Parts: sequence; C-alpha cells; structure tokens
Amino acid sequence: MPVYVILTSKPGQFRTEAGEGLRAVEAWDFMYNDRKRAGFVIAEITGSPRVTIVDETPPEVVNRIPAKLLERFASVDRARREIEGLANAGAGYRLCRTDAGESAAASN
Repeated sequence: MPVYVILTSKPGQFRTEAGEGLRAVEAWDFMYNDRKRAGFVIAEITGSPRVTIVDETPPEVVNRIPAKLLERFASVDRARREIEGLANAGAGYRLCRTDAGESAAASN
C-alpha cells in the first residue's frame, strides 16, 4: 500500500528536495495576495529514502533526514486535504496546482 508525504519549500528560506525513493505526485503553490509563500509536493515513498533540506540563507546548510520523520498519509487525497487546510487561513490565501514533474524538488 503506498504511503505519501508532503515536502515543503519556502522561497528565499529553504527548499526540500525529493531524491531517490520519493516520487512527486502533485505539486501546489501556496499564494498570499498573488505572491508565492510556499511550495508543496505530495510524494510517494518507496523504501527508506532520505529528504534533502537546503537552507537558502547564507551560509547555505544542507541536511539529509530520513523520510520516516515526516508526517505520512495513507492517500494522496489525505495529503491534499492537509495542504488545503492551509488555504483556509484567511483572506488573500489560496492554493494553485502546478506540474508535479517540474516540482520534483519542492524548490520554488
């Protein structure tokens, strides 16, 4: 049975990169007043992968953590609902679906 995680990136702060064992399924941009505040990638886990988190503020720091430390979801729909909950934060917030293939690294 597949298991899914959400990889999060915040432009100018950090980016989360999907590596081997993580397959991007869906990608979403979290917008506030037409400005991208975060990017989310729903990824399917196979095996015991590690996730790379790159701090984009100087000095750049790279951390590789086990994906088992991330919250897991039994379906893409459950992960999507988790992300959609953020868009209900208030006026001006919205989600925009993007191409998961282009967002394999949840980086922009």
